[in-house]
Amino acid sequence: MTTITYVRTGLIAILSLFIAACSGLPSSAEMPPASELQAEPYMIGVGDTVSVHVWRNPELGQSIVVRPDGYISMPLMGDVKAEGKKPEQLAEEISATLGEFIRTPEVTVMVTNPLSKEFRNRVRITGQVGSPQSVAFQPGMTVLDVVLMAGGVTDFAADSRAVLHRQINGEYQSFALDLEAILTDGDMRTNHGLQPGDVISVPRKQLLRGEL
Repeated sequence: MTTITYVRTGLIAILSLFIAACSGLPSSAEMPPASELQAEPYMIGVGDTVSVHVWRNPELGQSIVVRPDGYISMPLMGDVKAEGKKPEQLAEEISATLGEFIRTPEVTVMVTNPLSKEFRNRVRITGQVGSPQSVAFQPGMTVLDVVLMAGGVTDFAADSRAVLHRQINGEYQSFALDLEAILTDGDMRTNHGLQPGDVISVPRKQLLRGEL
C-alpha cells in the first residue's frame, strides 16, 4: 500500500469519527418507553363520521361525515366546526347553541367511524429499505417488525445510523437506532416497541464516512 493510500485511509477514519461525534443524536436507549406515554383523548378529524343525538328532538339528530374543511352542518345551527375537538366538547358547544332555539337541550356526540384515526395511528419507515411503508400500528409492534415488513435494508443502507423520530409533547425528537446490530448480531437493545406516529429513517451510505 502506498503512502498516499495510507494517508487517505487515515483521513477517512478521522473524518468518520468526527462526524459521528457531531451527530448529536441521543441513543434510543434514552427514549421514554411507549408504555409510559399516556394515550391522548380522541380528537375528531376530517373524514370521521359523527352521530349527534338531541334528546327528545330526534329531528335535530344527525349522522354526518366531517367535511374536508373540518365542519359539519346542523339543523338550526348551520355549519359547526368539528375538527380538532373532543366529542364531549363538540356536544357542549352544540348544546349551548341549540339552547337559543329549544329548551334545555341534551346533546350527545359519538364518533361512529373514526377514519382519521387510521392516518394518525400509523408507523412509517423511509429511506434505504426494500419498500418504504406506511403501516397501521398494532400493539406490540417493534422496530424489527417494521423493518421486515419493509423488506429489510438495501445494500446501500447505512443501517447503523438509522434514526427513530418520535413525537413527544407535540414535537418530534430523533433517536439513534442500530439496525446493523439488530439484523446482523441479534443485538436487540435498540429494537424498541413502537407507538403511533413513529417514523424510522434509514440513510444511505456515504463515502466521506468510509461506508463505501
